Amino acid sequence: MPPARIVSGRPEDVPLILELIRGLAEYERLNHEVVATEDDLRRWLFGDRPVAEVVLAYADDVVVGFALFFHNFSTFLGRPGLYLEDLFVRPEWRGRGIGRQLLIHLARLAVERGCGRMEWSVLDWNEPAVGFYQRLGARVMDEWRICRLSGETLARVAAGEV
Repeated sequence: MPPARIVSGRPEDVPLILELIRGLAEYERLNHEVVATEDDLRRWLFGDRPVAEVVLAYADDVVVGFALFFHNFSTFLGRPGLYLEDLFVRPEWRGRGIGRQLLIHLARLAVERGCGRMEWSVLDWNEPAVGFYQRLGARVMDEWRICRLSGETLARVAAGEV
């Protein structure tokens, strides 16, 4: 297969981006957690103050995958990092190197932007993805745990009700 064409997402891609997010949620068995709307994505990805970026992978004229990412900051390195929030390749296009091409694209962006590292999370049951990342040379950081505040809990902490 020829290399996928990887391009930055545009505001007119929002319905497609949301479709891909829903595809990822279905694969991860997390459909019930998707509450994002097209308006949300339009505002936060392409509005006055974008907080994340998205790239789309095309095979010919068909969108076959995407990656959504943003910058964080490492105090230890004193440099920005690139955090990959989501990477998804449609099931019928897997095994053709598209995920690898998306990761290479993001790694190049990270290097070009002076990032000290690139990070992402992977579900522990997703052995194909874990193996894929390890074959690329990624280190799975077993000693770190993700902590999350969301919804009502986030609101309570923000209000000082803890």
